Formats: sequence, structure tokens, C-alpha cells
Amino acid sequence: MRAIVDRLREKHELAAEEYRALLTTRNPRDADYLISQARELAQRQFGKGIFLRGLIELTNVCRNDCLYCGIRRSNCNVSRYTLSSKQVLDCCETGYSIGFRTFVLQGGEWGEDRSDWIAGLISEMRHRWPDCAITLSLGEHSRETYALWRDAGADRYLLRHETHNRQLYSLLHPSVMSHAHRLQCLDWLKELGYQVGTGIMVGAPFQTIGSIVEDIVYLVDFKPHMIGLGPFIPHHDTPLGRFPAGSVELTARLYAILRLALPQALIPSTTAMASLASGGRLRGILAGANVVMPNLSPADTRQDYALYDNKASYGTESAQGVRLLAEELATIGYHIDWSRGDSPSLSRPNL
Repeated sequence: MRAIVDRLREKHELAAEEYRALLTTRNPRDADYLISQARELAQRQFGKGIFLRGLIELTNVCRNDCLYCGIRRSNCNVSRYTLSSKQVLDCCETGYSIGFRTFVLQGGEWGEDRSDWIAGLISEMRHRWPDCAITLSLGEHSRETYALWRDAGADRYLLRHETHNRQLYSLLHPSVMSHAHRLQCLDWLKELGYQVGTGIMVGAPFQTIGSIVEDIVYLVDFKPHMIGLGPFIPHHDTPLGRFPAGSVELTARLYAILRLALPQALIPSTTAMASLASGGRLRGILAGANVVMPNLSPADTRQDYALYDNKASYGTESAQGVRLLAEELATIGYHIDWSRGDSPSLSRPNL
């Protein structure tokens, strides 16, 4: 097993059955070796600095009805909100004064009728904070809309493919959603010059080790700039709300595998890791993750952006808790890196 890990670190790619072996080994020493090699490689690439992204949850209004998501269209128990431009810009001002140099606008998926408003917001952010990176995570849209936002000044786009297995995709989404279109959107984003992030939920209902291996193969081939991985956590008001949560351990193994396969990728230790287990975020960092995304959203809307139950959004998960976050990172020998945090091989000036 160590020979497989060493080959992945050297060649950055394995056969499918070798990925399966790394995911399923029950030997704690093998798992520890995988994690340690990923941690060492991440430190060699990025040092012990952890990049911050200021997360702004723009809206919990969504046109989709994904079967696992707490803000799905059919959930009538959600108190819906949309931040105003002023609220978003106030969040950015607060974040900038703290030291954030990347802002992430995340939200439910709107129709194309709000595209111009978002473009105007991006343009104003670019004007006010020209030294900052602007990341969007707003779902599937047309190529024209992605181009509009890119021209307005957006740098990065996060769109999880969720699964590369078509059958599994159909079990997690309504029939009106297209697996092919999700993958097409990712190709468009790359063509338009975004730094692109994608990823999966680990331990999603009906997911198998085989489908996770498919995802690894896809990610290694696609070579995203960012990789978003988090354990599945159910939401009680969804059709899949009775399924068990995913595994922090398996998610950490995936962090490690993908760090070794894609050494320069930006990999967040996600909020889901922190929500599911005490010390979960630190486990992600020790497995090769190098990004954390504290919440900059207004305090009175955070509880309404509930993609899953018991989401952490205060304390060290909030932008206002950066001092606590720094103290937490120090316990494992890491520190905050206050730069924009571009992928080393993909850095380029703003538009």
C-alpha cells in the first residue's frame, strides 16, 4: 500500500483499482501514511499558511429541488431571504477591514433574470477592492451569463459536479436537472478563464466506493483549480433526510488522495467537516487541505442558509472569529495566510 501512495505522489495518477485500495484499506498504518504524505506535500507547496475566503451567503432562494438540500424549492419551512447590494458590500467592507482578500458569493440558483444585477454587484466589488479575488458559487447558468460575470470581474467559480455517475446523479436530483449540463457548465467556466472549483459530497445517499473512484478519475482528468469535498449531512426537511451522515475519515482520505494527485489545487477544509465532528476542520488540514471559508454573512440570515442540519456558522466558522481560528490553527502548527491565495501555477493579474 505504501508503494501505491509513493507512486501517486510521484506520478499524480493511479489506476482505478489502486484508488479503491486507498479508500478501503483497513490498516491504520496505511491510512496514516497516506495522510502524512499528503500533509508533507501540501506543506512543500504552500507552507503552513492557510488561505481564508470570506463567505457571503447571498440568497437561500433556489429554483431547484435537489432531494438532499435544505433550501430546495419545495421546502416550505424555510424563511427565504436575499441580501441587498448594500448588505453584500457592507459584508465585504467588514471582511476587508479584518484582512480578507477573497470574497465568495454563494447562493441558491436563480433564473437568468438576475444576471445583470449580479454583474453590477461584481463590478462594484471589483471597483472598490481591486486587490481582492471574487469567487462565485451560484449554480448552473448559460455560457453567456458566465461570460457576463467574468467580464464584470469575477475570478473564480465553484460548481460541484456532485457525482460523475449519471445514475447516482439521477437519484439525488429531480428529472428536470441534467447531469450532462452540469459537466458542460464546468467546461464553459474553464473555457472562459475562470479558476474553477468542483467536487462532491462524501457519503451521499446511494453513493458507492465505485462512484467515488469515478469522481477521482474525473477530477484528475479535469484538473480543477479548487476541489470542494465535504461529508454528506442530512437535512430533516428533505426526501433524503433520514439517510446517515457521511464519514469525516473517508473525506480526509479523499483530501489526501486528491492532494497527492493535484499538488497545486486549493482544497478547503469545509464547514461540513467542522459541523460533523469536533476538530473535523483540523483533520482536513492535516490531510492536505489548505483553505478555510469563514462566514461573513449577516448574523441574522446565517441560520436560514441551512443546506443541512446543524451547520456551523459562528465562532471559528465566522469571520468575526478569526482570532479564535488563528489560535485553533496554532495548536497544529499552522497559521493564517492573508494573501489572495491563488493556485501557484495559475496565478494571473485581475481583469
